Amino acid sequence: MRILICNDDGVFAPGIAALARGLARSFGGDHDLVVVAPLTDYSGASAAVGAVYERESIPYESIELPGLDGVPVYGIDGPPALAVILACIEGFGPRPDLIVSGINHGINAGRSVMHSGTVGAALTAAQFGLRGLAVSIAWSDDPVPWETPVTLATRIVPTLASLPEATVVNLNTPAVPLHALRGVRHGRVATSGLIRSVRPERTPQPVAGPALDRTSGVVTLALRGSGSPEDRLSERAELDEHSDAALLADGWATVTPVTGVREDASDSGRHALAAALDSAGSAGARPGT
Repeated sequence: MRILICNDDGVFAPGIAALARGLARSFGGDHDLVVVAPLTDYSGASAAVGAVYERESIPYESIELPGLDGVPVYGIDGPPALAVILACIEGFGPRPDLIVSGINHGINAGRSVMHSGTVGAALTAAQFGLRGLAVSIAWSDDPVPWETPVTLATRIVPTLASLPEATVVNLNTPAVPLHALRGVRHGRVATSGLIRSVRPERTPQPVAGPALDRTSGVVTLALRGSGSPEDRLSERAELDEHSDAALLADGWATVTPVTGVREDASDSGRHALAAALDSAGSAGARPGT
């Protein structure tokens, strides 16, 4: 089996090095590993690939990371989804069979799942039929307990490899040592996101020439988990107790199966399809058009 390792924090981030070393210790003797990741931080890139239509080639660098002797490491000039695509079409050796993306420094739970470049890399790989694991740990100051998500990831990979093609699992852990982890539970994707509230501050801006109404200013963000202990208690009370965000706040690691873009074959999807076809068809059938 060939395992692709990617992330969105960049190829020089400590999380991807910890993950690659852990996978090499566990599977390096039996499987091929390759690291292909962005040269710079692309956090929040989701599954974006950038302006590839305007580029004839994608520059990359061959890199040596400490403790990864024998594992090829490449940094590309582009976001994580593009790194995955290049690896899947054999830009960096044989096509991989499985992707492990991370370790992201900061959880990817709730609405953040949609915007995460870590998860976006795994979902992009799923479009090529690869099984994928996205791995994240809650933000903390150094020393970050990377061994907690590394241990859980290496336990999940063999099982993931036996699951149907294009299966993707999102793993999040709190920033605690492995012995302090309460356990692992299924976490539903929370309806909340990283940004809890905003405070817009707009200032009128004079404009030369014809009279135009224009304003400028800033929107100040309030992020979850960044306030006082009282604020964090209030945030916790807002969450569904079975959601990924709530379980992480209570000291559990969470696993959540996720899917990427696919046709909506549900009853609501079929209803939307019928309505759209009817509207478009009636517009095209108007006399004189």
